[in-house]
Amino acid sequence: MMELDEVVYQDDYGAVSVMSERVSGLASSIYQEFERLIKSYDEEVVKELMPLVVTVLENLDSVLTENREHEVELELLKEDNEQLITQYEREKALRKQAEEGHEVEN
Repeated sequence: MMELDEVVYQDDYGAVSVMSERVSGLASSIYQEFERLIKSYDEEVVKELMPLVVTVLENLDSVLTENREHEVELELLKEDNEQLITQYEREKALRKQAEEGHEVEN
């Protein structure tokens, strides 16, 4: 399911990808600035810079996606840890009760 802060785009290889709204906003602002430079000077001004900027934006988007995945994984691990602590505390209490019951019988 796509979140509201994502934009669908198609890369040069025809693969459909999802770009975060954050990176999409940056790309849009940079594109507008490139358009302004092209109108003021000429296409040659940004010709070499454009592919570099696109690569940087793609890498930024990839890192943001990985970060989001790591945050989800971290949350799942925190939940697992909490469950393990709860289970450990429960077993510890049961063991203590069993030992106290054993002492009373002796």
